[in-house]
Parts: sequence; structure tokens; C-alpha cells
Amino acid sequence: MQTGLLEHVNVTVANPQDTADLLCRLFDWHIRWSGPSALGGTTFHVGTEAQYVALYCPAALAAVRPRDVAAPGHLNHIAVVVDDLDAAEARVREAGLEPGNHGDYEPGRRFYFVDDNGIEFEVVSYT
Repeated sequence: MQTGLLEHVNVTVANPQDTADLLCRLFDWHIRWSGPSALGGTTFHVGTEAQYVALYCPAALAAVRPRDVAAPGHLNHIAVVVDDLDAAEARVREAGLEPGNHGDYEPGRRFYFVDDNGIEFEVVSYT
């Protein structure tokens, strides 16, 4: 059997277009596809040719639940590898988001930020 590769992760967001635009600005990604979801609502696929994040918004958003990292099935964060961590952090700040929880330990340097949907991103560099 061939080793499995992560192709995409699917998350619910309030505004897929806005979130897609943000991720394109921060990580030089592009919108691979967008359109109506088979389950109703809208989906944007944003990333590279090999991997992407599917940004889904149902026709009617459910009530927001508090972030509970101890709950089974909870998405803790999405990690993105970059070549220049300082440049990535500058882009995050320019987007009006607050980088935090900086770490410099093996196997790399990293920081985290939370977007307007409450999704935590880890930005890491191994160079």
C-alpha cells in the first residue's frame, strides 16, 4: 500500500469568500474551486494543486459553540509550512490578526493565530 497523503481538510466558516481571500493573501495560495455545496450552502477550495482547505458555509449557520479543545473530534489547529516565518508573521499582522504562542524548538520555529471564524492556525518553518 502507498503511504497516505493528506489532501484536504474541510471546515465550516461564516464567509468562505472572505476566508479564502485571507488565506490566499497570507500563504500565496489560490482558489482551486468554488460553488454550491452538495449539502446546500457554498464551498471554496483554497490551497495548492496538491493540498487545500475546503471552506464550507451551510445555507443557515448553526449557533456558535465555545471552543472546547478537550471535546473528541475537535479540530485543534491547521498547520501551514512556510519558508520565511518572519514574512508570514508580518502578513498575519497586516491582515489585522494577532500572532502569538511563538516557539523555537525542534523541529522548527512557529507561531499561532486565530482567524475571525475562531480557527487556530499554526505557521511553522523548518529552515
